[in-house]
Amino acid sequence: MEKRRCNFSFGTGGRQTEWSLVYHDTRWCKEEHRDGELYAMLVLEGMQAGVSWDLILKKEENFRRAFDGFDPNIVAAYGEEKVQALMQDKGIIRNRKKIEAAIANAQAFLKVQEEFGSFNAFIWSFTDGKVIDHHLKDVRDMPAKDELSERVSAELKRRGFRFVGATIVYSYLQGIGVINDHWEECDFR
Repeated sequence: MEKRRCNFSFGTGGRQTEWSLVYHDTRWCKEEHRDGELYAMLVLEGMQAGVSWDLILKKEENFRRAFDGFDPNIVAAYGEEKVQALMQDKGIIRNRKKIEAAIANAQAFLKVQEEFGSFNAFIWSFTDGKVIDHHLKDVRDMPAKDELSERVSAELKRRGFRFVGATIVYSYLQGIGVINDHWEECDFR
């Protein structure tokens, strides 16, 4: 029997792809608590601004390779030479502002870890460690941003993070499972 999925697509042009199906079924709106993956998703969500999520998923392994496994300790120390090398890497999104944001975000991420013990403790504190489940009847009811993403965005910006507007942050919160926007009828809730 075919599994029911949310009535939307991460794919280009509204088509589901191999990458988008795997992401939907195994990662989207699933709780993530590992700091390394919380940083990785922050970078990937920032890289997604202006392009399709499907493109980011297709290039994810290239991003992981190029950004040293998304280790914030390593990325935080990147200098101009590494930025130039990343600008030449055809396997990733070669946008200088986004690359510089990944570095600035690694630096801010480490400061949050130092203050809170982990980034996980910080990001989940906005909901007291609870998942916000919207129980959507139709994913057309899914907002692009909400009060929570506005609040998290403002706090991230205050702490020096970049490419963290409320819409990007809403998508990030979905991606790490703080928000569950799976359609009520989806078998992957």
